[in-house]
Amino acid sequence: MLTVDYEKLGLRPGDLLLDLGCGFGRHAFEGFRRGARVVACDMATDELVQVRALFEAMVLAGEVPADGMGDLANGDATRLPFPNGTFDRIIASEVMEHIPDDLAALDELTRVLRPGGTMAITIPAWMPEKICWALSDEYHAPFVEGGHVRIYTENEMRSKMRGVGLVDGAAHHAHALHAPYWWLKCAVGPTNDDFPLVKLYNRLLVWDIVKKPAVTRITEQVLNPVLGKSLVVYATKPITTAEPAHDRARAASRQPETADAGV
Repeated sequence: MLTVDYEKLGLRPGDLLLDLGCGFGRHAFEGFRRGARVVACDMATDELVQVRALFEAMVLAGEVPADGMGDLANGDATRLPFPNGTFDRIIASEVMEHIPDDLAALDELTRVLRPGGTMAITIPAWMPEKICWALSDEYHAPFVEGGHVRIYTENEMRSKMRGVGLVDGAAHHAHALHAPYWWLKCAVGPTNDDFPLVKLYNRLLVWDIVKKPAVTRITEQVLNPVLGKSLVVYATKPITTAEPAHDRARAASRQPETADAGV
């Protein structure tokens, strides 16, 4: 289930892509499949182990170009282990709402993005998220360790992007069918996965993800602008002539300095 539109991101074969907060790798795998050189970065090492296994399986199955790259890095979004201007494209999906110092993370993402590169940041959309918070204190921090610490508006995200020197661009919502599911979970308890309606709705979502039937695809497209659970905002790092020479040299190679394992 992808949230980011790779056409809007501008991803091309051979691009070096950072998937920050990759989780179990859904965006990293799609970038790898499209011929990008991918670095999947997360603080959770157990999830990175599973990402590496699927990278290897994709190579063995011939699902990726022979010259593709799937690499891993264990890192903190506020102190990324990469040189300035390393990446052509960056995805940070459902990450920023977990980070207390989101401005430090945005500054780091901007630092490691090459001039002219683009990033996509996805966050929970304001209205669906507001309802979740109102329905249950158990949905977010401080009750949930590492949980959501804020609710963004689109204007706030755009303002913060501009504040670190990015040029904000297109935006769209995604996953409208998931918003009522989370409202239901919050109403009966976010961890109450055995509640009959929750189980039934989950089966619907799994069916939709696997089968991609026209009826749910069309319904979601119609509802996304209003009910989309996620908001995606795209931004570009301006090209300037002020970048130090040593940083330009590092950016030219565009290879991460620190990575735990690769394929």
